[in-house]
Amino acid sequence: MEEDIQLCLEDSKESMEKVIQHMVHELAKIRAGKASPDMLNGVEVDYYGTNTPLNQVGNINTPDAKNIIIQPWEKDLLKPIEQAILEANLGFNPQNNGESIRITIPPLTEERRREYAKTAKAVAENSKVSIRNVRKDANDFIKNLKNDGMSEDLVKNTEDKVQDITNAYISKIDAQLSSKEEDIMTI
Repeated sequence: MEEDIQLCLEDSKESMEKVIQHMVHELAKIRAGKASPDMLNGVEVDYYGTNTPLNQVGNINTPDAKNIIIQPWEKDLLKPIEQAILEANLGFNPQNNGESIRITIPPLTEERRREYAKTAKAVAENSKVSIRNVRKDANDFIKNLKNDGMSEDLVKNTEDKVQDITNAYISKIDAQLSSKEEDIMTI
C-alpha cells in the first residue's frame, strides 16, 4: 500500500505540473505591452494546401519591444503569411516589404489591458479547477485504498499530503497570474 500511496502522490504532482505548463503556454498567448513571438502562436499559414503553424514556415524575431519581424523561408509565402495574420484577427496590421513582414505592435488602451487581465484570470481559474480535479482523483484513489484495509491515520496523512501539494500548485498559479497581470498593466 505504501507503493500505491507514493505512486498516487507522484502521479498527482506530475498531473499538476502539466496543468502549470499548459497555463504558462496559454498565458504567453495573451498580449502584454511588448512584442513577443508567442503573440503569433495559433496563426496557421496555408502552406501548399496544408495549414501549418507560422513558426514552421519562417523565422519570427522581435528586434525591439514594438516590432515583430517574420522572415519566411520561401518568398512565395509572404502573401499567405500576411493573409493568415489578418484572418487570425489579432488586431495587427502586417506590412509586407517584399523581403519580410513587419508587425508594429500598437500600444494597448486601458480598456484593452483590463480585458487581457480578465482573460488571464480566466485562464488561471481554469487551471485551479484542473488542479482541484487532480486532487479529487487522488482523494478518491485514497478512499478506495481505505476500503481495501488502509488505516484511518494513513488515509488522513495521505489526504493531508495531497492537500499540501494542491496548495503549493495553487500558489504557483497565483504567482504566474500576478506576474502576467503586472506585465499586462505595465505601460
